[in-house]
Amino acid sequence: MIIVKNKFIPFGKYDAMNVFGIIFAKKELTKVLANHEAIHTAQMKELLYVGFYVWYIVEWIIKLIKYRNNFKAYKAISFEREAYSSQENLSYLEGRKRYVWLRFLRLKN
Repeated sequence: MIIVKNKFIPFGKYDAMNVFGIIFAKKELTKVLANHEAIHTAQMKELLYVGFYVWYIVEWIIKLIKYRNNFKAYKAISFEREAYSSQENLSYLEGRKRYVWLRFLRLKN
């Protein structure tokens, strides 16, 4: 995993941002945050990277319309829900099945 530490990316309050498998971070990553971003990289590979971003943006827009709150919309995205639910399990990726994020795709949340 390539990690680029800098002051500019990610924007806002976020500590890290994964762009095509390259992690941009404002500070040293914890093991939990590194695992969170590694889960996103696995998701990206499943959707051939570009598909991940298209899906992410479309889902975020739908959730933004529903919640009318950027942070709530972000936390409700299926990719984020999978990553947050498993980020503390540092061996999660070893047994992760493909397309698990689909289980987190429900309109109720």
